[in-house]
Amino acid sequence: MPDPAPAVPSREPVAHGTWLSAVARQRELSLVAIMFVLGGLVSLAAPQFLTSSNLSQVAVQASIIAVAAVGEALVVLTRNVDLSVEATIGLVAYAVARLLELNAVTPLEAMAIGVVLGLVLGMVNGAIITLFKVPSIVATLGTLSIFRGLDYLVAGSHQVPVAGLPSGFTDASTGSFLGLPIFVVIAFAIVLVGSALMRSTRFGRQLYAVGSNPEAADVLGIRSRLVVFTSFSLCGLLAGAAGVMWVIEYGTINGTAATGVVLSVVAAVVVGGVNIFGGSGSLAGAAIGALFLGFIANALILVGLSQFWLQAIYGLVILGAVSADAIILRRVQRAAIERRAR
Repeated sequence: MPDPAPAVPSREPVAHGTWLSAVARQRELSLVAIMFVLGGLVSLAAPQFLTSSNLSQVAVQASIIAVAAVGEALVVLTRNVDLSVEATIGLVAYAVARLLELNAVTPLEAMAIGVVLGLVLGMVNGAIITLFKVPSIVATLGTLSIFRGLDYLVAGSHQVPVAGLPSGFTDASTGSFLGLPIFVVIAFAIVLVGSALMRSTRFGRQLYAVGSNPEAADVLGIRSRLVVFTSFSLCGLLAGAAGVMWVIEYGTINGTAATGVVLSVVAAVVVGGVNIFGGSGSLAGAAIGALFLGFIANALILVGLSQFWLQAIYGLVILGAVSADAIILRRVQRAAIERRAR
């Protein structure tokens, strides 16, 4: 008869994930409700807030952050974090813009190169963390400086103007498909496909298992290091896609592109219900978090408040979400201990 012991440690992570996933879903619904309320209140002071053109622009810009946030969510689910995502977006954006300015490749080839470059940078992060066992916050803080420094080295003081890009290349930022902005459709498709893979594939289940309880995952024979490496690789790939979208949206690109974006990406992930301690949350939540923060940023601009408040709100959002997750986690663990004691 096979030893049933390996099945025992798996029960707690499942219960853990179930509790926190329920909370995450409630947080997603709460964000949607807050956006509706926010829209009504801000429109009283700034009627243009709820116009179709303004909402479309907010959604387009939030879509870029949402794509990067989906990749970041994969990493956070494994109890890690990628702080180099903004440097990846910036480096990819400049590389794509420069290739197009030089007419070295076709637009389609440039976009493919950008996504592959993001994947390679993500694999570098994954290799450093899994092979050398460097804490992710330390490793990606280092690669943030390295990737950004490489961007500065390559770009120098050069700036690629929108006029240097092929005619029509930036049209996608204002284009639509079935009445929705193309960028929103792209972000939605990425969330939809990613969520389906997380629910129906072995990798998705392993990702949650590693984040919920790494020790139990090892007992069950899950190759945790490979799962973590893959999550960082996918994070880089999606950051590369966001970098391509950045070029299309903003056109003019230099070595400082996407500076400071990591705060928005991480804030979107945690406010969207992805547990910073790993093991629970959804990709849809991360995307909704990006849209929520985009609404807040736009609302602050329209009512004339300082950008200082935007940075302060991002910081408060991160602290609040992490604190809430910590409280919930402690209660779940306490409940588990009480059940064992009965």
